[in-house]
Amino acid sequence: MGRTKSVGPVGRFGPRYGATPRKRVLAIELKKKGQRCPKCKSLDTLKREAAGIWLCKSCGIKFAGGAYTAQTTLGKTLLPEELKALKGASTKE
Repeated sequence: MGRTKSVGPVGRFGPRYGATPRKRVLAIELKKKGQRCPKCKSLDTLKREAAGIWLCKSCGIKFAGGAYTAQTTLGKTLLPEELKALKGASTKE
């Protein structure tokens, strides 16, 4: 596959589409790599099923996250156990 150190995985596009779209695709593809599961913390076991839907291959948890990253900077992914704990803490107060 045509790729070099400077362009990385978007070298497959060659000179087509222009530099800016290829840089955007490169940034998205690098973000998608190296994701950790929020439950089992295993590396590179997350698979993107749809836009914002992620599945961990090792523990089997399915959760909602960002479109290209499992956890976004604006919102933290809450597991069902964490959500129950938050709801329980708010009802006690």
